[in-house]
Amino acid sequence: MVTRLREEAAAGRLDPDEFERRVEVAYRAQTRAELGALAADLPAPAPEQPSPWRSDAMRRRAAGFVTVNAVAIGVWLASGANGGFWPGWVLLVSGIGFFGVVVRAAFGVQHPERRGRRGRRYSA
Repeated sequence: MVTRLREEAAAGRLDPDEFERRVEVAYRAQTRAELGALAADLPAPAPEQPSPWRSDAMRRRAAGFVTVNAVAIGVWLASGANGGFWPGWVLLVSGIGFFGVVVRAAFGVQHPERRGRRGRRYSA
């Protein structure tokens, strides 16, 4: 509750004296109802936005990247690891695709949803 009061004071909804008074009451509060009364006249807090880094889509993409590359490296090792490190090409291509996913997540850009069957253009 004190963190919420700090946020409200930083947003200018509570002056310093009112903030201090409410914080003292919060620390003396014995029940949740007493704490709830401290913020009853304040606007409801904004809902937290889910982190794109912890989304199911990001986990699926990361798992796909790791799986494909682990299999390629496993095949290379099982075949005697002779010659050049050809899984590097798999790492490069899949890494470019995964990098795009990471950049979109970092900048908060949503990938447009496909409509209809695969291969069709996006409709405007």
